[in-house]
Amino acid sequence: MNPNGRTNGGILDGSAVHLLHRAGQCAGDLFTEEVATDGLTPRQFAVLVAVKQHEGLSQTDLVERTGIDRSTLADIMRRMLKKDLVRRRRTKTDARAYSVRLTSRGRAALASAVPAATNADARLLAALPPAKRNEFIDSLNIIVGAIAATNGESPD
Repeated sequence: MNPNGRTNGGILDGSAVHLLHRAGQCAGDLFTEEVATDGLTPRQFAVLVAVKQHEGLSQTDLVERTGIDRSTLADIMRRMLKKDLVRRRRTKTDARAYSVRLTSRGRAALASAVPAATNADARLLAALPPAKRNEFIDSLNIIVGAIAATNGESPD
């Protein structure tokens, strides 16, 4: 890697898709290091946060809020149910849909993981000059919002 952070990989050094993937791997590694004792994955953390913010969401709502695809979310839910982090019940309005809520164990896991996730974010953003950190986050939100809108999704 050269001093400006490039790997001299030619086309890959200019590929947003490749670099976002690599940055995502780095972010996942940092998250795993920080949250290791809680055993949560970044996606499980995202689901816990989304459920805490909106208790009673359906799994379909969670797909929309987190951006996690339906089959992956179903697998995550099975694991989280097994760990007693969430509970789900059939909704009164649609017998096919589940309403998801945090258990006391889920609330405790989330409370424990938030500081660690915050540290992972801080470590990741520390790679950027302070003046560029908010701009980076804003740019990521713009990308997510624009692509979600193009696909007819909510950017939440």
